[in-house]
Amino acid sequence: MIGDVIGKPGRVVVEELLPRLREERGIDFVTANGENVAGGMGLTPSTADSLLGAGIDVITSGNHIWDKREIYPYLEGTDRVLRPLNYGSHEVPGRGWGIYQALDGTELAVINLQGRTYMQPIENPFTEADRVLEEGSESLPPVRLVDFHCELTSEKNAFGMYLDGRVSAVVGTHTHVVTGDERILPRGTAYQTDLGMTGPIWSVIGFDPKTVLPRFINALPTRFEVGHGPVVFNAAQIDIDPATGRALAIERIQRLVEP
Repeated sequence: MIGDVIGKPGRVVVEELLPRLREERGIDFVTANGENVAGGMGLTPSTADSLLGAGIDVITSGNHIWDKREIYPYLEGTDRVLRPLNYGSHEVPGRGWGIYQALDGTELAVINLQGRTYMQPIENPFTEADRVLEEGSESLPPVRLVDFHCELTSEKNAFGMYLDGRVSAVVGTHTHVVTGDERILPRGTAYQTDLGMTGPIWSVIGFDPKTVLPRFINALPTRFEVGHGPVVFNAAQIDIDPATGRALAIERIQRLVEP
């Protein structure tokens, strides 16, 4: 599971690293959060196709999935790009979860949800997760991966504990800063508060400092631009028992790629 991919630098590094990582580590399935791929904000059909072509099986997202209008019909036509489930279904394109097949033949579910604290006041992610897990309990495969796109570390932590034992993994995205708290929760769910970003390392969460710092210094509005230079790749590899859905191990993967 790969964290937020930032702009062209992040996308190019995923395209460069992922095929080799999949082969070296025997990886059967890959997700990546792609809501920041198109110029740092949003996703387009062409950038989605590039990520899927690089070996990503499912693209998850968050609040920025709506930034590029051309992705709306794309979301309707594919099940390999998810938007947060708890935006609801009334005149909202796309889907928030799906069932897929890994390279080794294992069936698995991917669920995309978004937090609410300091974010849009959308449907409750806790009760929406309950709904999917309870209504689909007979049809959902044991292996279940959750991308929780959320601002607050405490909300992410609470969500992991809430779903412990009911899903295989809960990983956080959105804040772009990798956390070192990867662990297996008591009932068998792999957890990490934030996967971190795949984007320029000498930046402010992926963006050129000169376009971000004025907001902190004098509160002037600025247009963020994706940073440049060396790119950090952040992901987590999770080993799961396909029969029970319980996580066996979680390992942070980090690579620094020079331009």
